[in-house]
Amino acid sequence: MPLRSRAARAFAALFLTSPRRQVQGWLVWPMRLYCASLTVWVLWAATFARLDALALTIIFLCLILVPSFLLVGARSGADPHRPSWLDWVLSSLAGASAVYFIAHIPETATRISLFDALNWHQFLFASIIIVLTLEITRRTVGLFLAVLVLSFIAYNLWGHLIDGPMGHGLITVMHFVDINVYTSDGLFGTPVRVAATYAFLFVLFGTFLERAGGGDFFFGLAAAVSGRSPGGPAKVAVVSSALFGTMSGSPTSDVVATGSITIPMMKKLGYKPALAGGVEVAASTGGSLLPPVMGSAAFIMAEVTGLSYLEIIVAALLPAVLYYVGVFLQVHLRSVALDLPPLDRDTVPSVGETLRAGWQFLIPLGGLTAMLVMGYSPTMTAVVAAGLVWFVALFRRRTRLGLSGTIDALAESAIRMIGVTGACAAAGLVVGGITMTGLASKFSYMAFALAGDTTFFILVLSAVVTIILGLGMPTPSAYVLAAVLVGPTLVNELDLPVMGAHLFLLYFAVISAMTPPVAVASYAAAAISGANPLVISVIAMRLAVTAFLMPFAFIANPGVLAPLDSLGNAVGAASVIIACIAIAVSLELGRDRARPWRRLIGPVLFATGIALILPWAGAKIIGLIALVALVGASRLGPRDAPAPASLKEKDSNAY
Repeated sequence: MPLRSRAARAFAALFLTSPRRQVQGWLVWPMRLYCASLTVWVLWAATFARLDALALTIIFLCLILVPSFLLVGARSGADPHRPSWLDWVLSSLAGASAVYFIAHIPETATRISLFDALNWHQFLFASIIIVLTLEITRRTVGLFLAVLVLSFIAYNLWGHLIDGPMGHGLITVMHFVDINVYTSDGLFGTPVRVAATYAFLFVLFGTFLERAGGGDFFFGLAAAVSGRSPGGPAKVAVVSSALFGTMSGSPTSDVVATGSITIPMMKKLGYKPALAGGVEVAASTGGSLLPPVMGSAAFIMAEVTGLSYLEIIVAALLPAVLYYVGVFLQVHLRSVALDLPPLDRDTVPSVGETLRAGWQFLIPLGGLTAMLVMGYSPTMTAVVAAGLVWFVALFRRRTRLGLSGTIDALAESAIRMIGVTGACAAAGLVVGGITMTGLASKFSYMAFALAGDTTFFILVLSAVVTIILGLGMPTPSAYVLAAVLVGPTLVNELDLPVMGAHLFLLYFAVISAMTPPVAVASYAAAAISGANPLVISVIAMRLAVTAFLMPFAFIANPGVLAPLDSLGNAVGAASVIIACIAIAVSLELGRDRARPWRRLIGPVLFATGIALILPWAGAKIIGLIALVALVGASRLGPRDAPAPASLKEKDSNAY
């Protein structure tokens, strides 16, 4: 085998995850009841219990590790139905750790870290829980994150041997274990606490909605709204993926859930496989940025920054809408240029028919939004929203969950949280290590050494670091690592607003899911479409170009995050809105092979959009004048003629 092929295979192996096991036989019901009981405990802990944060995270992580090794294989070729003896051993160790840590919660809560020495059994079970966390991370997220965590651990333990500014003081093994396991700064820190509360409960809400048929309703609503226009299937993918993605918070899960329907539908109606996959990836990735849910990363952001969840979703609304405006506009223009067909009118229901069939599913979403606006906590909001889904499902026989369906939904919610929890626990270990070594301040030193004191170059460096941290891992983990490592530089050194700085990092943590060379969402789409994942990734990035520019736009124009606060904010937001539309249009005009004058206008229009994003009033005025001139020139330009079929085919094959 050529050296390059072996290297490519080795690189790809870093991001391989083990398949979820569908247990059979006698283990089915015990597993369902255990996972359902775990979900019920999370509901109880969120609503009635008075557990302190450390006790909550200890119990949750220990309990969810027990079924994790039985439900996720050790490798890609593991038995899809029966756990191996090693899986049983690891599950038993997780159970023993759960018993130990739960029994010693009072002792853990009252001991003074680094003052009270660890005894042998405290050290033993702390070591076991760290090893189990690394293993479940490897299984569910891939070897890359596990190696990254091990690298940070190695830096913690042996970084004192490094000379210069990257070195730190001596950290013994006991010191490392004490801080990372017996305090809320490491393994049982903020990421796992968010997974055990907000994230879990919103996953429960989404699972109930999906099981009751809410996903089919929102897909039908998307088809009714956009399915009859040119490129209807692609527009349905954009709208339905946005609606599903805001609840799932996982680009990869969104691609699998909605793409399994939309990608084959697009291919059937003449879309090239890579274009179909790229549209789905771009649409699915943005769901994690779209209020009112935004996935679990937004809840972690609230914990890290101290901002309220309501403040975050209000600030994120306009940028997310502009993201989807850009994607939708590019899809429309490309569909018109390639003469891509709409959905068959006979198969597309009307909006009225769709609402009559599933109007009740709008009640939970309305209740969720209303409770957030009224100031209720995200935890209580998620519990009530999930209860509303279960209640409105009773309205029709085909949507009722019943006892068995309810147990399945409760169990599925816990199972879906295994990967997220493993990744969050691993991120907690890294956060604890960064805190101990002061690595965040060292990043500031490196950033200023590489980029000088130029804000733009430091932002570019921060974006690149966040994307690299996000390679092959869930959004919450990528954001947590970026927030701890890069966040202090943006807030403390560059003096950027906390909201803007952390939304900046959240955006790049999200879009790392479609950024080469890993692009996990693109690989998921490739499995469905049959196209090359890297080609899908390039198409998705082009369609989602707004996502790469928007973080810089709201740093340069803070009014985008609060457009109604003042006239100045409104003007800044308006310039960014016009810029996003101009940039989306420019990318499609620049591809027009049949009309050379359009290809010339495309780059000029793109530059005009960039000028409107810049923070200087002079640049905005020049950009606006240029835009008016371009619009006038296009009206006076040559009349468009239909593009030759050969050019349409060539342009389509480019995807």
